Amino acid sequence: MIDIIFDVIGMSGTFLVVGAFFLLQLDKVPPTGLTYNLMNLTGAILLLISLCYNFNLASFVIELFWIAASIIGLYKYYQNKNKDAVS
Repeated sequence: MIDIIFDVIGMSGTFLVVGAFFLLQLDKVPPTGLTYNLMNLTGAILLLISLCYNFNLASFVIELFWIAASIIGLYKYYQNKNKDAVS
């Protein structure tokens, strides 16, 4: 049963990361937008959780980088949003 739970968590993360990329390619979300970066961050976190049960070093490392990139994207999003509010 625990296998299924971690598989569902991992697959949810996969759908979020891949879904964000598809939305980007279909011009439905901008690469600097909140939706794109939140989908990537949430997906990467879910994948990281699933990797804690079924560990794979290479996948674990790429998810850490994916999380870092998403956090940078979110930081830049809020930084630009604050600049626009001040102007």
